[in-house]
Amino acid sequence: MGEIIFWTIVRIVFVIPAMWVLQGYIDFNFWWLVNVLVTYGVIIHPAVVHYRLFVEKNKSVIESSLCSTCIHFDESAVLCMKYDKHPTAIYLPCEGTAWEPRKTSFKK
Repeated sequence: MGEIIFWTIVRIVFVIPAMWVLQGYIDFNFWWLVNVLVTYGVIIHPAVVHYRLFVEKNKSVIESSLCSTCIHFDESAVLCMKYDKHPTAIYLPCEGTAWEPRKTSFKK
């Protein structure tokens, strides 16, 4: 997830100065349209595509692994916070020895 955010910030760093330079060459009425299209096409769309790939790649770990039911598991980063390692479908950072169930609240 951090890689997605990092590359989105890198794209923003390049797009903002480029749009500022283009402001002098493009008519003001069209500049807003170009600005919106470039922002979507260069910043937003690639970030959404990479996020979907991230979720698809880690779906089995998030939904059906021992780590996903542990209190130390961070679902947004697919990370074991106790060992600071990323679990996979075949790798558990603690090998199941440090597993603790999540606390759930039951409403009556």
